[in-house]
Amino acid sequence: FESFQGECCMSEINRIIDIVKTNGCDVIVGVGGGKTHDTSKAVAHYTKKTVVIVPTIASTDAPCSSLSVIYSDEGVFDKYLFLPTSPNIVLVDTEVVSKAPARLLIAGIGDAMATYFEARACYQSEADNCLGGKCTKAAMSLARLCYETLLEDGKAATLAVQAKVCTKAVENIIEANTYLSGIGFESGGLAGAHAVHNGLTAIAATHQLYHGEKVAFGTLVQLVLENAPRQEIEEVLKLCHEVGLPTTLADLKITEVKPEEIMAVAKLVCAPGDTIGNMPFDVTPEDVYAAILGADELGKSYQ
Repeated sequence: FESFQGECCMSEINRIIDIVKTNGCDVIVGVGGGKTHDTSKAVAHYTKKTVVIVPTIASTDAPCSSLSVIYSDEGVFDKYLFLPTSPNIVLVDTEVVSKAPARLLIAGIGDAMATYFEARACYQSEADNCLGGKCTKAAMSLARLCYETLLEDGKAATLAVQAKVCTKAVENIIEANTYLSGIGFESGGLAGAHAVHNGLTAIAATHQLYHGEKVAFGTLVQLVLENAPRQEIEEVLKLCHEVGLPTTLADLKITEVKPEEIMAVAKLVCAPGDTIGNMPFDVTPEDVYAAILGADELGKSYQ
């Protein structure tokens, strides 16, 4: 047993690798949340070991994916580590997950919410998905089912976990957050929402937020970039408000909006190789800057 130090970064991955080698471990078991899982998957990859993932929360779609998101030691997005296989076993006890703080399940809803919209963008642009293939109708169906499940059960599940109970709605949301989103984003692809998340890590104040909370705002930004129908944007805003996801920069702890900071975020969003390139049209930092502020105003207007 070894305690995770809190950040999925190369120094932590290398630290665990040394422990694995010193103890002659045969299997890596990651127990906890998304960054624990991503670290465990990376360690198993580099050491060529079997990996078992045991989520105690449902805050991200990391458990099922063949991907680790690597950050710097300071928590700034560094790179995606694409892995040759998904974890060997994913073991979820919904009773355990339902007892975790409600905010973690809500963050998972934010992460899962992006799955459909990003897959749709990749389908339209014929961009490669995370496995090097193309988004299929089957992938789109999984991604759409993920979003529909959030709309149907998100509020009821949030209320249930606030009461520390596991209902059918909670189990449905755990499935959506963990499995439908995980397989959906890999098979569909990532686009604007996750690129915006990566850009937001450039502002230290947002490090207080969970991955899925920033992705939720990133989804709004992507919809503004797409000039999505008003009804669709309002549907997303309604879901965010029902479960308690951020819809404004203030919700992301950015209490003073500094143009130079937002432009720094926008430039990081548009960094070469990030998933904003999977959008079905060219996106510039100026476009992202405007979309961030536009999404912020929509969020404030809805509030």
